[in-house]
Amino acid sequence: MKTIYLKTKFFIALALVVFFMNSCDSFVEVDLPKSQLTSTTVFEDYATATAALTDIYSKIRDKGILTGSNTGISNQLGNYTDEIVCYGTPTNPSLPFYNNQLLATTPTITEYWNSTYNQIYAANSIIEGVTANTKLSAENINQLEGEALFIRALLHFYLTNLFGEVPYIKQTDYKKNSVALRMSSEEFYQNIMQDLAKAIELLPNNYSSTERIRPNRLVAKTLLARVYLYRKLYAQAENEASSILNQTTLFNLEANTNNVFLIGSKETIWQLKSAAAGRNTLEATVFIFKSGPPPLVALSNTLVNTFSTQDQRKTNWIKNVTNGTTIWYHAFKYKEQNPTAKSLEYSIVFRLAEQYLIRSEARAHLGDLIGAKEDLDKIRNRAGLGNTDAQTQDEILKAVLQERRWEFFTEHGHRFFDLKRLNQIDQKLSAVKIGWNTTDILLPLPQSELSANPNLLPQNQGY
Repeated sequence: MKTIYLKTKFFIALALVVFFMNSCDSFVEVDLPKSQLTSTTVFEDYATATAALTDIYSKIRDKGILTGSNTGISNQLGNYTDEIVCYGTPTNPSLPFYNNQLLATTPTITEYWNSTYNQIYAANSIIEGVTANTKLSAENINQLEGEALFIRALLHFYLTNLFGEVPYIKQTDYKKNSVALRMSSEEFYQNIMQDLAKAIELLPNNYSSTERIRPNRLVAKTLLARVYLYRKLYAQAENEASSILNQTTLFNLEANTNNVFLIGSKETIWQLKSAAAGRNTLEATVFIFKSGPPPLVALSNTLVNTFSTQDQRKTNWIKNVTNGTTIWYHAFKYKEQNPTAKSLEYSIVFRLAEQYLIRSEARAHLGDLIGAKEDLDKIRNRAGLGNTDAQTQDEILKAVLQERRWEFFTEHGHRFFDLKRLNQIDQKLSAVKIGWNTTDILLPLPQSELSANPNLLPQNQGY
């Protein structure tokens, strides 16, 4: 994979880290100016090593799977399912997702693969660099290695849920990476869980700042709870979610849904800081529009019409725009489309509501129907709704899925992943998506990567 196997050199110019200069799809070699230090020196100082690490978060925010821009999965998987309707010109990168016309050569598919493995390579460089270092304190090494392990697990989690069986990359040896083999789902998830277990062991329980932009032990446990749920390990999912929900001095549901996506929200578990002071989220620039027809995307009427008029999520997280004859709707979770005097919103990756719904689903499967309903009602009541009418296990599980649809629309592909893991995706999407096929549950592997590494063959079915 050219994304992983081309060599890179880390270097710094005095206090400035020029961390990894990459072309649009691969690492590149750069000559080392006389005024700059070699890569090993980056990891001899905590400040420069931290700068190298936090640069990965910037890359995650700006490019690849989790970016809030229109190419990220918050938008694209919304188009791929039943959340979003695509508008704009034929060059809109969402059209192949919306029309179910993805190809192995679709640029966004290649971007997901390349950017994500690029970010994984950088995380592996951090792990190798700090663990081989003798000048950092044990506490600093643990922090840096723990965060890098979390990043590696997080990115691989999304890769396998999008592409299926893919390589799990744990080193920076480009020769080995260039011929990496696809890994079975079971072995792949074992690697994710091992990375998270070690990250939990190494990371501190406290945040490094009030902004919650650096992962700690609780952030790693949050992802682990989701992994357990996806793997149907319900007892473990319940335990991990409880360990987060019990941290009531740190986390609480916001009573007002208008406050959920603000920087200081007590509901935020981990968020990605904006690129500069006064900037807000890329999501807001994608989803908000002031006049119709929408320039890029709008929420589907199918989604909007499922909300009760009493639901404060419909009132506060959805906004309508009309030209006098037609009404369109856009996501309004993030409300600041333009820069402000100081940043008001960061892109949230994990928030507390998911942990309630993870535990509710896990408890229902474990037969604790009373506990499952209590967790479900926490989310419903916060939204201004009464307690659920669901009584049986099957009814509660259906209610949880519906609640997840209302709670997480346009957030990192939750709808797609939920329907897929629950084997409901064909039933739900074949009725609303023209040309939906069973094989569409996986994205195609990029053709350029198949050509570079034949060990990635065969191509996913249907492409």
